[in-house]
Amino acid sequence: MVQDDVWQAVLGELELSVTRPAYLTYFKNTSLLKAEGGQVVIGVNNVFVKETIEKKFNDLVLNTLKKQGINAQEVFYKMTPQKSQAVINDVDTTEQIKNQTANSSLSEEQPSVAGSSLNSRYTFDNFVVGDGNELAFAACQAVASQPGIKYNPLYLYGGVGIGKTHLIQAVGNAIQKRNPDAKVLYIATEQFVREFVMALRARTTATFANHYRSADVLIVDDVQFLAGKDKIQEEFFHTFNTLHQANKQIIISSDKPPKDIAMLENRLKSRFAGGMSIDMQAPDFETRCAIIQTKAESNQVNLDPEVVEYLASLITSNVRELEGALNQLLAWCDVRSITPTVAIASSLLSINKGRPKHLSARQIIERTAKHFQIPLEDMVGPKRDKDIVVPRQVAMYILHEELRLSYPKIAHELGRKDHTTAMHSVRKISQESQIDAGLRAAITEIKEQLYA
Repeated sequence: MVQDDVWQAVLGELELSVTRPAYLTYFKNTSLLKAEGGQVVIGVNNVFVKETIEKKFNDLVLNTLKKQGINAQEVFYKMTPQKSQAVINDVDTTEQIKNQTANSSLSEEQPSVAGSSLNSRYTFDNFVVGDGNELAFAACQAVASQPGIKYNPLYLYGGVGIGKTHLIQAVGNAIQKRNPDAKVLYIATEQFVREFVMALRARTTATFANHYRSADVLIVDDVQFLAGKDKIQEEFFHTFNTLHQANKQIIISSDKPPKDIAMLENRLKSRFAGGMSIDMQAPDFETRCAIIQTKAESNQVNLDPEVVEYLASLITSNVRELEGALNQLLAWCDVRSITPTVAIASSLLSINKGRPKHLSARQIIERTAKHFQIPLEDMVGPKRDKDIVVPRQVAMYILHEELRLSYPKIAHELGRKDHTTAMHSVRKISQESQIDAGLRAAITEIKEQLYA
């Protein structure tokens, strides 16, 4: 028990020393197996975590152990059998919201749950957590625990291929599992439109309306496709009202917030914005690594960490594209019975890519300065005006996320002497970008220009 307490203290220190995604990906599910005679054995749950901690975090682990009174001379990492899980498995909804912990790795289509059109492979257990969607994940688990009570409607929005469909269907699957008698309906908006048109032609609109208005949970994907379709918007408005007034759960996804959907009736915009609206962002580097590793493990493949990091650096915004690249690499190597390497991945996947093979720190700093319209010499100079400090912090954040530079190296690139300045800047931008849509948009635009 004392050993467990010590390790929890170590984990607490580590959580403060690394980024949130890094802690969740590499440390959260570790355990202290042995601490005797200067030797420490730490249990990890897969080879990717083992090799990454050995390569990048071993010194940090040693120092943190010493702070907690364990004079470790050597640290060994041993893989221990654990049930595959998402980063968060807590059942208590209050704790989930408190910790706000979730991007997701999208699965191939599988047979759906009978009568619900849900994809049974979209679950919380195979959803990979990251800064860009942790709030969405926590909210979805809260809804799954208390449908119709917590966050109704729940509205998720964001770009293509970042896991919205996975996450909203995971809610439905969780509710269906907890209550098999619940009528959980998932439908893509385009299908809803087609069904409504068919019902009009067949004069069965009453049957159509009753089907959706009798749902306990209605999950609607890509609601932006209602735009410009007045008659269908009216039908959906009445369906929404009927369910909402009966405290039935409504979950919606879109590519943009309600107010930005052109040609959508104001009364629908108002209804959609009346619950919980959450902006899902593209996954950061650690999350992309975790997605790749999770997907590879589901194919019973242990990828070299360098291959994982190469793929995560190659594709930065679209999870679906990321998984497609991984599938292409695994299939190519499987047919030839060879082990995936960075050289193979580079040759296979870079053919049609316009991305620079080697992104430099200078390129990132110059692009950030250009975006914020400030002179490069001010970015790396001594000035501490607010209109210079924030862009400089953004540059530090991108250097950390995209190039994985050490804090001393980041500080040096921006002309700072103290590495704690870089640490503070990275954490500050990481936190503020979760609540500041303008800041998130700026970071995304800079990255897109870097990889254009």
